[in-house]
Amino acid sequence: MIKPTPNPPETDTPTEADPASPYSSLDPKKLHDAAERALDHHLKPQAPKRRKPSTMFTIDPYLDQQSLLAHACESMASANVMLSDFAALLDPPYRSTVLGIAQVVMFGELAVNRALDNFESSI
Repeated sequence: MIKPTPNPPETDTPTEADPASPYSSLDPKKLHDAAERALDHHLKPQAPKRRKPSTMFTIDPYLDQQSLLAHACESMASANVMLSDFAALLDPPYRSTVLGIAQVVMFGELAVNRALDNFESSI
């Protein structure tokens, strides 16, 4: 006759005399502490680490707003030209993507130009 389930494996039950076994004494406090540590590790949100910005490239904090806007406008105009030149070298599907990025940069340049115009008219 065939048994529907096999015999369970034979295991040695730990005894009080076996100090190497972590299961020799089940202390509820130790179990609770271990469960708390495991839950804290997986569920407790970590405090975000403060990011210290690099000081390698810094902008002088004493620069006036007009100089900052003028430099931003020139940088965006240069980025627009570089993207347009790069788009001319690409195949059509990629060219459209790069031209779209160039257009977004151009809109940023126009916004900075308008801010610069508003700044100069208020002086």
